[in-house]
Amino acid sequence: MYTLDRELLERYDRPGPRYTSYPTAPVWTDNFGPSDYGSRLAAAGQKGDEPFSLYVHIPYCESMCWYCACSVVVNKDPSRVASYVDTVLQEADLVASQLGKTQRRVLQHHWGGGTPTFLPPHECRRLFEGLCERFPLQDGAEVSIEVDPRVTTQEHLEVLADVGFHRISMGLQDFDAEVQEAVNRVQPFEMTRDMVHQARALGFDSINLDLIYGLPHQRLESFARTLDLVGELEPDRVACYSYAHVPWLKKHQKLIPESKLPNGSEKQALFRLALDALSDIGMEPIGMDHFARSTDELNIAAREGRLHRNFMGYTTRVAEDMLSFGVTSIGEVDGAFTQNLKIIKTWREAIERGELPTQRGHRRSPEDDRRRRIILDLMCRFRLDYDDHGGRETFTKDYARELERLAPMAEDGLLTISSDGLTVTTAGKLLIRNLAMAFDAYLPGQQADNDGPQFSQTV
Repeated sequence: MYTLDRELLERYDRPGPRYTSYPTAPVWTDNFGPSDYGSRLAAAGQKGDEPFSLYVHIPYCESMCWYCACSVVVNKDPSRVASYVDTVLQEADLVASQLGKTQRRVLQHHWGGGTPTFLPPHECRRLFEGLCERFPLQDGAEVSIEVDPRVTTQEHLEVLADVGFHRISMGLQDFDAEVQEAVNRVQPFEMTRDMVHQARALGFDSINLDLIYGLPHQRLESFARTLDLVGELEPDRVACYSYAHVPWLKKHQKLIPESKLPNGSEKQALFRLALDALSDIGMEPIGMDHFARSTDELNIAAREGRLHRNFMGYTTRVAEDMLSFGVTSIGEVDGAFTQNLKIIKTWREAIERGELPTQRGHRRSPEDDRRRRIILDLMCRFRLDYDDHGGRETFTKDYARELERLAPMAEDGLLTISSDGLTVTTAGKLLIRNLAMAFDAYLPGQQADNDGPQFSQTV
């Protein structure tokens, strides 16, 4: 059991970043454009044989899930999106030309969305093979994809397995029919069960299931049933996210009946229920809402201090640079973050002009890099050794204010502070965002905009 008492959760349940990057995206500006990204790519091409990560964003969905906070384009006709694959491959050519001849290979290749399997199976094959021609995989690379069981066919899975995908992630959120109707995502248990079995039969060696707590009409009894069904599916990993209700940022969330959302204490009770249920089926907390079996490589990497985190979440494959393709996609190259244009038309027009479709980004400063390493140590190693950060005297002097912020968290049992450094406890892993926030120099100026918080609640 991973018990967190109600008073502790209430005290730490506040808006905060998920730290897929530091500095976080609200800090980035439009002062970073195509030429800036191009120069970073040119420098990255000279980095010997260091591996890359690679991400592709497929924005299309057949319908909008009303809880969704992703960049999505609703489209009813998959046959019309072949041109999107064409343009992604054109973008890949532009990036490859900026990199120049390089020995670097891809260690992590991931597709997200939207719904990547909205693409017909033959287009999935064409896109994957085209990208691998331009950016070859390194031996032992992690190749993963997010799928929606409502649109993913047996043929999709067969093609994905054939080309080399071996990890798969499925959203299910909640199996309760009333909840599904309220968020416009009807997905019966049997549909998800059949897809899990099909994926296992085809040799996918890691299956992740996504849950969300805090959705309308969720109650302890119904969510307990969902968690029981998740146990029957025997996933390797589970991500159990807090629903972020931000209708001032995502207008379609206004379709969700706010009066039916669990209140603070009710939502926290759902979280505690999930912790107990996932513990009962052998899932251990990795941090940041992620759980994995003791035999899963994510869990093993966490225990051995080899975990890494990037825009794709936690990974066992460490690559400092991440190439990204597709509308709105986010990358990280040579000490800078970059994001593509957010409208398909303007993204495509830039590429057809032979221009990198960069809309904004951020060049990390030396202090950004220091704080980024601190946050990664806390979130991935769950330990920070002063010797890795200039020694005890230097660290405690430079980050005295941050250590003061951590002191009450240590009293609450979220971490220990010793003469050697910081160690995150099991309870601290579950509230790791709060610990990382203590070192975020930008956070005080970005906690809220005119309408509401920019970040989801940490519980």
